[in-house]
Amino acid sequence: MLFTIAIVLILLWLLGLVSGAVMGQFIHILLVVAIVLILVRLIGGNGRK
Repeated sequence: MLFTIAIVLILLWLLGLVSGAVMGQFIHILLVVAIVLILVRLIGGNGRK
């Protein structure tokens, strides 16, 4: 679930870069959140056995 959210956030960030829309720091905050979620997923494992 977290991995999916992170991918969506990264895609939204890339869309913001490509479209040229200026959304201030919001896009960069989304990128940071996405990276943090990916790191949590990688470090914590997937939680399934």
